[in-house]
Amino acid sequence: MAMPARNPESEAGPRRGGLIALAWVWVGAPFAYGVYELVLKAKQLFTG
Repeated sequence: MAMPARNPESEAGPRRGGLIALAWVWVGAPFAYGVYELVLKAKQLFTG
């Protein structure tokens, strides 16, 4: 009988989740700041 294959993804689950969260923050924070600045500049452009 063959032994069941081990799934390496299940062993590093919580650590990978933290890494994914960090990646989202790494990309999302500058993106959110850029959108915020865009809204300020657009408001300035259209309101004078």
